[in-house]
Amino acid sequence: MNIRLLGATTLIAALATAGCATSPGYGGGYGTSPSYGSGAYGNTVCTDCGTVTRIEAVARGQNVPNSTGAVLGGIVGAVAGHEISDKTGGSKGNQNIATVAGAVGGAVAGNAIQNKVQQGTTYRVTVRMEDGNLRTVQQTDLAGIREGSYVRINGGRAVLR
Repeated sequence: MNIRLLGATTLIAALATAGCATSPGYGGGYGTSPSYGSGAYGNTVCTDCGTVTRIEAVARGQNVPNSTGAVLGGIVGAVAGHEISDKTGGSKGNQNIATVAGAVGGAVAGNAIQNKVQQGTTYRVTVRMEDGNLRTVQQTDLAGIREGSYVRINGGRAVLR
């Protein structure tokens, strides 16, 4: 009984070792996948996978000046106020007042909208890929990812593997 087990183990080890070898000049080509190497037999390097080396918290919208929302809101409000007064048959003086009121209201609303959009944090995740390259992605949540986590970059996001 032990001889059969020893023989079976030896046969499996020999087949596994032979399966890892490739003939010289083998170029692969069949069974290729966009996530895995060249498709050559035995090549199982995931080109989209790696280990997180750094996570950096970044305040959202830090590159946008604070006045942008107010300026854009003021422009939209001024145009809207002018058009509404013009369509309702207001005098030239009423159109000017409506334009100024629309600009002020739009500026206040635009500033509030910008502040709401900028709240929160995004995370800059740096990943050392299996091929040795570094890739950085920015995302709004970590979903359990920590430094040292093994991840896959998918759709511009790091996802736990």
